[in-house]
Amino acid sequence: MVSRLNGEELKTRARRVRLVLTDSDGVLTDAGVYYSERGEELRRFSVRDGMGVERLRDAGIATAIVTRETRELTGAVARRAEKLALPYLFSGIHDKAAHLPVILRATGLPLAALAYIGDDVNDLGILAAIGAEGLTGAPADAMPEVLALCHYTCAARGGHGAFREFAEWILRNQELETKP
Repeated sequence: MVSRLNGEELKTRARRVRLVLTDSDGVLTDAGVYYSERGEELRRFSVRDGMGVERLRDAGIATAIVTRETRELTGAVARRAEKLALPYLFSGIHDKAAHLPVILRATGLPLAALAYIGDDVNDLGILAAIGAEGLTGAPADAMPEVLALCHYTCAARGGHGAFREFAEWILRNQELETKP
Protein backbone atom coordinates (compact mmCIF):
# COMPACT_ATOMS: atom_id res chain seq x y z
CA MET A 1 0.00 0.00 0.00
CA VAL A 2 1.34 3.40 -0.91
CA SER A 3 1.76 6.37 1.39
CA ARG A 4 -0.54 9.27 2.13
CA LEU A 5 2.26 11.56 0.93
CA ASN A 6 2.17 12.64 -2.69
CA GLY A 7 4.67 11.18 -5.16
CA GLU A 8 6.94 14.21 -5.26
CA GLU A 9 7.16 14.41 -1.46
CA LEU A 10 8.01 10.69 -1.33
CA LYS A 11 10.79 11.12 -3.88
CA THR A 12 12.16 14.15 -2.03
CA ARG A 13 12.21 12.26 1.26
CA ALA A 14 13.60 9.09 -0.35
CA ARG A 15 16.49 11.00 -1.93
CA ARG A 16 17.51 12.20 1.54
CA VAL A 17 17.57 8.71 3.14
CA ARG A 18 21.09 7.66 4.16
CA LEU A 19 20.19 5.21 6.95
CA VAL A 20 17.37 2.70 7.27
CA LEU A 21 16.67 1.72 10.85
CA THR A 22 14.80 -1.51 11.47
CA ASP A 23 13.30 -3.33 14.38
CA SER A 24 14.41 -6.95 14.56
CA ASP A 25 11.63 -9.16 15.94
CA GLY A 26 8.56 -8.86 13.75
CA VAL A 27 10.39 -7.16 10.87
CA LEU A 28 13.59 -9.11 10.20
CA THR A 29 12.04 -12.17 11.88
CA ASP A 30 8.52 -13.57 11.92
CA ALA A 31 8.21 -12.56 15.62
CA GLY A 32 8.54 -16.19 16.66
CA VAL A 33 11.23 -17.54 18.95
CA TYR A 34 12.29 -21.17 18.94
CA TYR A 35 13.95 -22.76 21.98
CA SER A 36 16.30 -25.71 21.81
CA GLU A 37 16.32 -28.40 24.50
CA ARG A 38 19.27 -26.54 26.06
CA GLY A 39 17.24 -23.31 26.21
CA GLU A 40 18.98 -21.60 23.31
CA GLU A 41 16.88 -19.04 21.47
CA LEU A 42 16.72 -19.44 17.71
CA ARG A 43 15.31 -16.95 15.22
CA ARG A 44 14.63 -17.22 11.50
CA PHE A 45 15.91 -14.42 9.25
CA SER A 46 15.11 -13.99 5.56
CA VAL A 47 18.07 -14.00 3.18
CA ARG A 48 16.00 -11.78 0.88
CA ASP A 49 16.03 -9.12 3.59
CA GLY A 50 19.82 -9.50 3.63
CA MET A 51 19.87 -8.75 -0.09
CA GLY A 52 17.81 -5.64 0.67
CA VAL A 53 20.57 -4.50 3.04
CA GLU A 54 23.14 -5.11 0.31
CA ARG A 55 21.14 -3.23 -2.32
CA LEU A 56 20.74 -0.26 0.01
CA ARG A 57 24.48 -0.32 0.77
CA ASP A 58 25.25 -0.36 -2.99
CA ALA A 59 23.14 2.81 -3.25
CA GLY A 60 25.06 4.49 -0.42
CA ILE A 61 22.42 3.83 2.25
CA ALA A 62 23.38 2.12 5.52
CA THR A 63 21.16 -0.11 7.65
CA ALA A 64 21.00 -0.41 11.45
CA ILE A 65 18.98 -2.55 13.84
CA VAL A 66 17.21 -0.98 16.82
CA THR A 67 15.96 -3.62 19.26
CA ARG A 68 14.75 -4.03 22.82
CA GLU A 69 16.73 -7.24 23.09
CA THR A 70 20.16 -7.06 24.68
CA ARG A 71 23.20 -8.61 23.04
CA GLU A 72 23.37 -11.13 25.88
CA LEU A 73 19.77 -12.27 25.35
CA THR A 74 19.85 -12.37 21.59
CA GLY A 75 23.19 -13.29 20.16
CA ALA A 76 21.32 -14.22 16.98
CA VAL A 77 20.52 -10.57 16.25
CA ALA A 78 24.10 -9.50 16.93
CA ARG A 79 25.40 -12.28 14.67
CA ARG A 80 22.94 -11.28 11.94
CA ALA A 81 24.05 -7.64 12.20
CA GLU A 82 27.67 -8.76 11.97
CA LYS A 83 26.97 -11.05 8.98
CA LEU A 84 25.26 -8.16 7.17
CA ALA A 85 28.17 -5.83 8.08
CA LEU A 86 25.81 -3.30 9.63
CA PRO A 87 27.61 -0.21 10.90
CA TYR A 88 25.31 0.08 13.94
CA LEU A 89 23.37 -2.20 16.26
CA PHE A 90 21.39 -0.40 18.93
CA SER A 91 20.39 -3.11 21.42
CA GLY A 92 18.67 -3.03 24.79
CA ILE A 93 16.62 0.00 23.71
CA HIS A 94 13.28 0.05 25.52
CA ASP A 95 12.25 3.57 24.49
CA LYS A 96 13.30 3.91 20.87
CA ALA A 97 12.01 7.48 20.50
CA ALA A 98 13.99 8.59 23.56
CA HIS A 99 17.09 6.93 22.07
CA LEU A 100 16.72 8.76 18.75
CA PRO A 101 19.03 11.68 19.77
CA VAL A 102 21.75 9.09 20.57
CA ILE A 103 21.28 7.53 17.14
CA LEU A 104 21.47 10.94 15.45
CA ARG A 105 24.69 11.78 17.33
CA ALA A 106 26.25 8.38 16.63
CA THR A 107 25.49 8.54 12.91
CA GLY A 108 25.94 12.29 12.40
CA LEU A 109 22.76 12.31 10.32
CA PRO A 110 19.76 14.63 10.50
CA LEU A 111 16.28 13.22 11.13
CA ALA A 112 15.34 13.77 7.48
CA ALA A 113 18.04 11.28 6.40
CA LEU A 114 16.40 8.40 8.27
CA ALA A 115 13.83 5.76 7.43
CA TYR A 116 12.38 3.29 9.94
CA ILE A 117 10.43 0.05 9.65
CA GLY A 118 8.70 -1.39 12.71
CA ASP A 119 5.79 -3.60 13.64
CA ASP A 120 4.62 -3.14 17.23
CA VAL A 121 3.54 -0.55 19.79
CA ASN A 122 7.09 -0.08 21.08
CA ASP A 123 7.89 1.36 17.62
CA LEU A 124 5.14 4.02 17.65
CA GLY A 125 7.22 6.83 19.16
CA ILE A 126 10.18 6.46 16.82
CA LEU A 127 7.85 6.01 13.82
CA ALA A 128 6.09 9.27 14.67
CA ALA A 129 9.38 11.13 15.16
CA ILE A 130 11.03 9.89 11.97
CA GLY A 131 7.80 10.12 9.97
CA ALA A 132 7.72 13.88 10.48
CA GLU A 133 10.68 14.33 8.09
CA GLY A 134 11.86 10.89 6.95
CA LEU A 135 10.15 7.72 5.73
CA THR A 136 8.40 4.96 7.67
CA GLY A 137 7.14 1.49 6.89
CA ALA A 138 5.63 -1.62 8.42
CA PRO A 139 5.22 -5.29 7.52
CA ALA A 140 1.75 -6.42 6.46
CA ASP A 141 1.20 -8.16 9.81
CA ALA A 142 2.17 -5.16 11.97
CA MET A 143 -0.16 -3.97 14.71
CA PRO A 144 -3.01 -1.73 13.43
CA GLU A 145 -1.70 1.34 15.32
CA VAL A 146 1.62 0.98 13.51
CA LEU A 147 0.02 0.52 10.10
CA ALA A 148 -2.00 3.70 10.61
CA LEU A 149 1.16 5.70 11.24
CA CYS A 150 3.37 4.52 8.37
CA HIS A 151 4.03 5.94 4.92
CA TYR A 152 4.30 2.44 3.43
CA THR A 153 2.68 -0.87 4.33
CA CYS A 154 4.44 -3.88 2.88
CA ALA A 155 2.57 -6.72 1.22
CA ALA A 156 5.07 -9.08 2.89
CA ARG A 157 4.90 -10.13 6.53
CA GLY A 158 7.71 -9.72 9.02
CA GLY A 159 10.51 -12.23 8.45
CA HIS A 160 9.18 -12.97 4.97
CA GLY A 161 10.74 -10.18 2.91
CA ALA A 162 9.11 -7.07 4.44
CA PHE A 163 12.47 -5.34 4.96
CA ARG A 164 13.49 -6.10 1.37
CA GLU A 165 10.20 -4.70 0.08
CA PHE A 166 10.65 -1.50 2.10
CA ALA A 167 14.24 -1.17 0.83
CA GLU A 168 13.13 -1.60 -2.79
CA TRP A 169 10.35 0.96 -2.29
CA ILE A 170 12.91 3.49 -1.03
CA LEU A 171 15.23 2.75 -3.95
CA ARG A 172 12.39 3.09 -6.49
CA ASN A 173 11.39 6.41 -5.00
CA GLN A 174 14.97 7.59 -5.20
CA GLU A 175 14.90 6.79 -8.90
CA LEU A 176 18.31 5.18 -8.60
CA GLU A 177 19.74 2.67 -11.00
CA THR A 178 20.95 -0.16 -8.76
CA LYS A 179 22.58 -3.43 -9.64
CA PRO A 180 20.17 -6.35 -10.07
